[in-house]
Amino acid sequence: QVYVKESGGGMVQAGGSLRLSCEGPARIFSNSGNYAMAWFRQAPGKQREFVAALKWIGDTTYYADFVKGRFTISRDNTKNTLSLQMNSLKPEDTAVYYCAADSSYSGSYYRESEYNYWGPGTRVTVSS
Repeated sequence: QVYVKESGGGMVQAGGSLRLSCEGPARIFSNSGNYAMAWFRQAPGKQREFVAALKWIGDTTYYADFVKGRFTISRDNTKNTLSLQMNSLKPEDTAVYYCAADSSYSGSYYRESEYNYWGPGTRVTVSS
């Protein structure tokens, strides 16, 4: 059983900030292989959508257009943790945020099917 678990969700006013953390598989963080991790979100009544991803090779990051300049994805290999710093939050950012891990990255960072391990999600609520 691969362990992926999010934390850091909560309620915040519009314009505020939150930092989400995801504890992921130790074997991914301890190696420099063809791995990737990502954040997705699902708002009430909507499909789950891609938010941000980080590819281990080259430490390349990818962002959905609607979070560029506001969210930052990063990793801490010493803590087996992926983070998502969210600034300038908007009410439309309200969603359950999911962390995902990929043990054999094939290039489709924005596709749910790319990732084989998922956390249970953490809820973020942004009030106006």
